[in-house]
Amino acid sequence: MVRARPFPWEAVMTLGLSRLRLSPQVFWQLTLPELAAMAGGSDRSAAISRRDVEALMARFPD
Repeated sequence: MVRARPFPWEAVMTLGLSRLRLSPQVFWQLTLPELAAMAGGSDRSAAISRRDVEALMARFPD
């Protein structure tokens, strides 16, 4: 049985509030992918393609 590790809140809060100097309001409004991108951990190979964006726009017009 694999035990799930607890989320590393202390490390994430240190990164966002101390190293990136985000205000608490901004920090708590971020998604984890946004925080990862701000920390330099964004994987460009996982980015959505233009074709996928256009398909989503056609499916969900606003």
